[in-house]
Amino acid sequence: MKAGKLPVELLTDLLDGIKINDPRVVLGPKTGEDAALIDFGDRYLVAKTDPITFATDLIGWYVVQINANDLAVMGATPRWLMATAMMPEGTEAEQVREVFSQLTSACKELGITLIGGHTEITYGIDRPLAVGAMLGEVDKDRVVLTSGARPGDSIVITKGIAVEGTAILAREASNELAANGVAADVIDRAAEFLFSPGISVVRDASIAVDAVSVHAMHDPTEGGLVGGLLEMALGAGVGLEIDRDRIPVLPETKSICDALGLDPLGLIASGSLLAAVAREDVATLISTLGDSGIPAFEIGRIADGSHGLRMLTGHGEAALPRFERDELARFFGNDDSS
Repeated sequence: MKAGKLPVELLTDLLDGIKINDPRVVLGPKTGEDAALIDFGDRYLVAKTDPITFATDLIGWYVVQINANDLAVMGATPRWLMATAMMPEGTEAEQVREVFSQLTSACKELGITLIGGHTEITYGIDRPLAVGAMLGEVDKDRVVLTSGARPGDSIVITKGIAVEGTAILAREASNELAANGVAADVIDRAAEFLFSPGISVVRDASIAVDAVSVHAMHDPTEGGLVGGLLEMALGAGVGLEIDRDRIPVLPETKSICDALGLDPLGLIASGSLLAAVAREDVATLISTLGDSGIPAFEIGRIADGSHGLRMLTGHGEAALPRFERDELARFFGNDDSS
């Protein structure tokens, strides 16, 4: 198989074979769900692990943000992090110190405590790799599941796509972008997408659950917006009707994707929150997020499962596009297939 997430069908088959014998595990591994839930009496402990494999700079900062996002979309507050950092042979001590500085500063910013982990210099890799295991907590009446989407719900997305993928390409492929005619100021702005609009959705999710009754939330990471929508639909057993013209593709994303022959719908999209809410709550949610400086957009609706996964375009209606793997992995793998 090629680099990227496992095919969703294979992953689902593997996860379906796992038997949970501990009655305290309220939610174990399930396709589309962002974290596990463990019953701790008056609240749930929320647990998540995620690696950083695409980016080579700021990996300590990345690993905090990505794991915190997956707890936040469950309605939880991220609290504790364990981190593993593996460095290639030849790494200097100062580089290790920089990763630790990134970890501690990112944790401080989000109120997370770094409680342990593992670090080593190892052979067989050509760049740093980081893996986070994050724990948080959530009141039992505040939990939001990806699988909670209901037919008739509207789908709202924050900020636009694809924040993370655009930033990584600007940072890791700036020479190729310049050679393909992307202006230097566009590349510079895109590189700062990590921080503005930012790849964190912790604040987006907290505002959303305080504003309205959110039925489902998801963080569209690897696989992009389409991957996130697919996971949401599969988890809930529902259909989708997405309006292509209403999807907010950031201008810098469009410029970079056009230059590299990539589709922004399949580009890793951390930084955007997907939320499914009742139609009557859409205006309140979008307004409340907007008042906090977070733009939000209604891009479609949840349909009955028999409707299938559909996308409306200027030419009519078609099946929701599918991507064999994330467009970022395709680009760095020098693979022209999609």
